[in-house]
Amino acid sequence: MINKVVAGAAEAVNDIPNNATLMLGGFGLCGIPENCIQALLKTGVKGLTCISNNAGVDDFGIGLLLKTRQVKKMISSYVGENAEFERQLLSGELEVDLIPQGTLAERIRAGGAGIPAFYTPAGVGTEVAKRKEMRDFDGKPHLLEHWLRADFSIVKAWKGDTSGNLIYKGTARNFNPMMATAGKITIAEVEELVPVGELDPNHIHTPGIFVQRIFQGKDYEKRIEQRTITN
Repeated sequence: MINKVVAGAAEAVNDIPNNATLMLGGFGLCGIPENCIQALLKTGVKGLTCISNNAGVDDFGIGLLLKTRQVKKMISSYVGENAEFERQLLSGELEVDLIPQGTLAERIRAGGAGIPAFYTPAGVGTEVAKRKEMRDFDGKPHLLEHWLRADFSIVKAWKGDTSGNLIYKGTARNFNPMMATAGKITIAEVEELVPVGELDPNHIHTPGIFVQRIFQGKDYEKRIEQRTITN
């Protein structure tokens, strides 16, 4: 079996060039590749196009890359928790494609499955439909949407082995599995790295064939985006 282990986040992202397109897994602040984001901050890479369900918050997640002006364009579905994102959008400093969440997920899945385009009713009659081909199916209008792929997909998993097989835990099994299939190079950071053979094949969510680099992360903050409590 091929050993895909790299020393850490710095080595994993050190060849990501300026103007690269990245997919970054996670939902809100859950299951985001914290170590790789910190490493990207240190490389100073610029002009990034980031495909992510959300843009983090001002001082965590992708929000850190926005603050340092390393992101040129965001392709997302929800960005409501990031004041810096809003400021850059309104000032014209940041290009933004806002996509319905289900459509975003399916465009990424299509990219990983090798499906160039598909039709969906989501977005018909809204700003999303502008300049897009439309066809009727069963008497209902549908929009043509194209796949999304990336130069690098950066994902976070709970456990992985040295060949890149991954298991996600709980809500972290969100955009990570589909993004892992849609990058030319997929980088996985995991909380626990084990030898090949220790993972139950029936529990693996992402087969190692999709992963090119893997490392065991450290110092995960796992911040809670919105804490709701009752008395």
